[in-house]
Amino acid sequence: MALESSQVESNFICRESMVNPHSDKSKLSESEQHLAALISKIAKGCESALSSLYDNTISLVYGLSLKILSDTLEAEEVALDVLKQVWNKAVDYNPGRGTPSAWLLTMTRSRAIDRLRSGTKRSRMEEPLEYDIPSQASSPEESASIGENRELIQNALSELTPQQRQSIELAYFYGYSQSEISDRLNQPLGTVKSWIRSGMMKLRGTLGSSEK
Repeated sequence: MALESSQVESNFICRESMVNPHSDKSKLSESEQHLAALISKIAKGCESALSSLYDNTISLVYGLSLKILSDTLEAEEVALDVLKQVWNKAVDYNPGRGTPSAWLLTMTRSRAIDRLRSGTKRSRMEEPLEYDIPSQASSPEESASIGENRELIQNALSELTPQQRQSIELAYFYGYSQSEISDRLNQPLGTVKSWIRSGMMKLRGTLGSSEK
C-alpha cells in the first residue's frame, strides 16, 4: 500500500498542469510555456520533468558551454552541473523575469566562465610560485637588491600560520576571491577574511621592521 501511495503522489506531482491565462507564463511562447511547466514540476520534485527538460534543452546548454570552453568533456560536465542546479533552484525561477531558456543560458554562462577561470588558476598553481618582483635588472646592484627583497618576502611569509599563508597566496598570487578561497578551503568566509587580514597585518609589520 505504501508503494502504491508513493506512485500516486509521484504521478500527481508530475501531472501536466494548465497554464493560467493571467499568469506570467501566459506571456511566453508555446515552447517556453512548456519549459516553464516542466520547471514548475521540477520545483515540486518531479524527476521525470527534469529528464524531459534535459532532453529539450541539452543542445542549447551544451552548445553554449562548448563555445565558451572549447572542450567537449568540460562542456559536458558544465551541462550536468546546470542540470543539478536546475533541480536545486527550480523553485527560484520566476517567468516574470525572463524565459526559461534565458534562465538556463544565464546559469550555463556563469558555470562555464567559472570553470574556465578555475582551469586557468589550476594551470597557474601547477607552476612554481613566483613573487611579484621583476627578475631582470640592469646592474649587479639591482640584481642583489631584487634577490634581497624576494628573500625578505619569503621569510615574512614563513612567519605566518599555514592558514594565513595559504589564504594570502591564493588571494594575491593566484587571483582567488575570498569567497572562492572559502569554498576551496571549506572554511567560513569570515574565517578566511580574518586569516587574510591578520596575515597582511603581520606581513606589513615584518617587512616594515626589515626596512628600518
